[in-house]
Amino acid sequence: MPRVLLIEDDRAVREGVALALRRQNHDVAAASTGEEGLEQLRSFRPDIVVLDLMLPGMTGLDVCRAIRAVDQALPIIMATARGDEVDIVIGLEAGADDYVVKPVTARVLDARIRAVLRRSGGVPAGEGLPKIDSYGELTVDRAGLTVRLGGEPIALAPSELRLLLTLSASPGQVFSRQQLLEAVWEHDYHGDARLVDACVKRLRTKMSEPPRAPRYIHTVRGFGYRFAAP
Repeated sequence: MPRVLLIEDDRAVREGVALALRRQNHDVAAASTGEEGLEQLRSFRPDIVVLDLMLPGMTGLDVCRAIRAVDQALPIIMATARGDEVDIVIGLEAGADDYVVKPVTARVLDARIRAVLRRSGGVPAGEGLPKIDSYGELTVDRAGLTVRLGGEPIALAPSELRLLLTLSASPGQVFSRQQLLEAVWEHDYHGDARLVDACVKRLRTKMSEPPRAPRYIHTVRGFGYRFAAP
């Protein structure tokens, strides 16, 4: 039974979503503020966090950054009422793995939660390739799901790891944003390219990629991205 921590300040929404998720066989703990959510994080130990962006006091962005400061692996779905592009991009760049726009049906949220959990614990992209690949200073352990740069481990969120596994499995191949949405996020509809772009930006930062001349993840303008093996 997936354990979901729901952080939502609107009482009616919080109670309605929590009830609906419990009916979908989720174990749910709910918090009304970011501070309360971080407290519950320690005792409840969720498998995933559903985080409202617009929280009083400590904002959803603050909570997302606080979680990522101590745990890169915990999946986070950000919920935004406005669907504002700037809010979505900032939230994704803060470390969210996916997002939904409120109001969202329980069926859609349940499907998104289960998809994110499959990605975080599923079979990594590139199965059948050598278990450990080295690309210059970058080492990707596909069996152990670890990444090192210059011998030092890099802590990656689930979507960041799957994106790197997908790209590095086929060096030189150009992937469209839609192909990456389907492979990494399991969005089989015409998805949101902002998920891909924000994740690439986070991944490049963690890999210490020079902004104007990245070594590993190259942009193919108007199409997508490819992995370049030095």
